[in-house]
Amino acid sequence: MNAAATQAVDVDAPLVDVDAHVVVCPTRWSDVDENGHINNARLVSYVQEGIYDLCCHHPVAVRESLFPSGFLIARHEIDYLEQLYHRPEPLLVRLTVARLGRSSAHVVVKVCRDANTFMRARTVVVARDAVSGRSRTLSPSERRFLSGFLADDAAPVVPPRVAFAAPRGSLSAASSGHHPARRRLSNPAALTRGVPVIPDGRRVR
Repeated sequence: MNAAATQAVDVDAPLVDVDAHVVVCPTRWSDVDENGHINNARLVSYVQEGIYDLCCHHPVAVRESLFPSGFLIARHEIDYLEQLYHRPEPLLVRLTVARLGRSSAHVVVKVCRDANTFMRARTVVVARDAVSGRSRTLSPSERRFLSGFLADDAAPVVPPRVAFAAPRGSLSAASSGHHPARRRLSNPAALTRGVPVIPDGRRVR
């Protein structure tokens, strides 16, 4: 896997999202396929390197020990925009958050060089629970961290569920036919289809 380095964002440079996390990612000769350009599978790995850098190597993520049990890649939606060729100049992988849910973040990743965007991906990243290995609710610190990368056109943030004590008399109200509305939960299995990744880079089998 290529070594990735976090780079400060220059707001005067082209194609830069002010709220983006930017990772410098070089290409390698071994990334080139028989057609002479960077293989599409390698482009996906640049996306995953960017997400790993954001969640595990960002100074705030390290200082506050965010995502201690890693994360799950639940979904990739990818648009290949242009053919990418191996050159000495590194790629810039730019990440912003398009939507922040209760347990997941929809991350938009753009793989760029100079003024060109070669690939755009929308990836669903889910916080992983250490015990079950499945999705869990984002912690307040993780939500605050990810909120810093919300794009200007991001969807409204989904608030976390808040537990509260039932008011006195609620049981009698329910028995009289006044039932509080119930929210149907989405299928949690749909958020755990992917390879779990923990901060030291190992994959969980």
